[in-house]
Amino acid sequence: MCGRFVVARVGSELAGVLRAEVVPDDLPAPSFNVAPTARASIVLDSAKTEPPTRRLAPARWGLVPAWAKDPSGGARAFNARSEEAAEKPMFRKALVSRRAVIPASGYYEWQGEAGAKVPHYIRPRGDEPLFFAGLYEWWKDDARADEDAERWLLSFTILTRAAVGGLERIHDRMPLVIDVDHADVWLDPTTEYPADLLDAVVDAAPDVVETLTWFPVGSAVGNVRNDDPSLIERADAASA
Repeated sequence: MCGRFVVARVGSELAGVLRAEVVPDDLPAPSFNVAPTARASIVLDSAKTEPPTRRLAPARWGLVPAWAKDPSGGARAFNARSEEAAEKPMFRKALVSRRAVIPASGYYEWQGEAGAKVPHYIRPRGDEPLFFAGLYEWWKDDARADEDAERWLLSFTILTRAAVGGLERIHDRMPLVIDVDHADVWLDPTTEYPADLLDAVVDAAPDVVETLTWFPVGSAVGNVRNDDPSLIERADAASA
């Protein structure tokens, strides 16, 4: 699973390699402790334009499907298992045409050790961004007026897969990391056979994992109120 991640730079810098054409002014600020229900920047291709327009957009972490009565259930849908996305009602329509890429600097995972859980920070070895494959949805609040800017809620979930490449020693699941080549196809809402595409992204993930490094960090990351660069500093496992 992926329950916390880091966006150390502003979204426009992170997504430059994905060639976003539209970058709004209200993107979330950098954060070293993004948690479910928080806002983060996602990359998506708008299917309402021809050709589709790639853009960055602020979105809430935790998928809220269009048919939901209210947004509260999104807090539990911050991850989607890639093995089940094509079948589950919560995710299958989004998989067909509402796929997103979530740019990040890295993410946290907790490893169980001697009855305790030690947080680890997982990031690329270089300075390049990390990309997660995700899904997005729009939810309309019918209690708000048409002209209310907050009537429409954009939300997203991060897909996960079985951990590989040594990450399984920390946790049995990991976010579905995606390379730039697959990201272009993933973002295109006209891509046919999305289940086949998902399989291809899952199969390519081990190659991306080879570019990652990880190390233990301090326990302060467990508190969502903590949000500063010290959270991603290496710590001895005994004191993490």
